[in-house]
Amino acid sequence: MAIPISQFRREIFDLVNRAAKGEEVSFTHKGRLFRVQAEVLPATRLDRVTPLQIVNPVATDLEQKDWQQEMIEAWQRDWADL
Repeated sequence: MAIPISQFRREIFDLVNRAAKGEEVSFTHKGRLFRVQAEVLPATRLDRVTPLQIVNPVATDLEQKDWQQEMIEAWQRDWADL
């Protein structure tokens, strides 16, 4: 059930608490319908981790060997200053 914006303003804290508990809270303003919905958080901190593509260091592809050697040389140049 949608309530008018004036009622939403008066009862904002109660309505937000109800939305946090999973109830549907909606209000109208200038003829438009709005819904308040609690954010769904990941179950664990590990669920928030985004997977990364990992390069296989033991690949036998020649192209990979070329850029791997170039990357090692760049690292050596960068770390030589330390």
